[in-house]
Amino acid sequence: MKQFFTYTTALLLVLALVATEASAQQFSKRKQYNSVGVTISGMNYFGDITPKPSIPSFRPGATRLNAGLTFTRRFAPRISGRASLTYGRISGDDSKAADVNDPDAKFRNNRNMNFRNDIVELAATGVFDLIENRNNYIRRPDFVPYVFAGIGVIHHNPKGLDANGNYIALQPLRTEGQSEAYSQTQFVIPFGAGARYKLNKLFDIGLELGFRKTFTDYLDDVSGNYVANPSVLSSDAARYFGWDITKELPGTYTKGIQGGQMRGKSNEKDWYTTLGVSVNYILAPRVRSPKFR
Repeated sequence: MKQFFTYTTALLLVLALVATEASAQQFSKRKQYNSVGVTISGMNYFGDITPKPSIPSFRPGATRLNAGLTFTRRFAPRISGRASLTYGRISGDDSKAADVNDPDAKFRNNRNMNFRNDIVELAATGVFDLIENRNNYIRRPDFVPYVFAGIGVIHHNPKGLDANGNYIALQPLRTEGQSEAYSQTQFVIPFGAGARYKLNKLFDIGLELGFRKTFTDYLDDVSGNYVANPSVLSSDAARYFGWDITKELPGTYTKGIQGGQMRGKSNEKDWYTTLGVSVNYILAPRVRSPKFR
């Protein structure tokens, strides 16, 4: 994950340098234009409740829907700025992700955690086209691959499925005995790559893969160790999710769990990704007629 963060930083620097160079070139305002779009994507997360605690590891069955709206402004032959608002869900389940034959996954089988998390994201990104367009929107290239990077903010709310089949908000429970509940609003760094294809004069269709570097380890409500004593947890719900959610013995919370035992890996932050399609509609700029005296 640290390598991905390094790549993100490098990509941001490249985009900044390219943008500086592009701004020095003449690009007529008459060739600039705006577009609006809709996106539909599959959404996945990488964290403590995946087959392996690493970015390449994900469970296809945990893919959930992500949808959003975008507004894009073309500033230069290769440079655009994009604002986006998206809503999507991530999920995870130890009973489906942890391999019972993997000795490294033993503690995750005992943990038996599950969650879902609805995420609202607002982001601003710079888009760098690998094929430039010095013409107006009508004569734009038919096929354009691109990369993007930027900054965003999310609001998230992890929930767990209890024994009665109800989803319970986990953040207020402080399932790891935190003195303060973690923030549900977090900054993220979105980056990735895609390609768009010109359907006609006003419409483009695109395919895009995006990564989100987050600064929280609680998208899944799992980060550090179990509390030393379950009595510090404030409610039965907190003990159910934070001590022994297997509940194999009615009324007990200690089966298979020892105080202070590892519950998650706090040295690695959670990530999420999107892979999907977009449709963009170009807002044709007005053509101003010359004034005659």
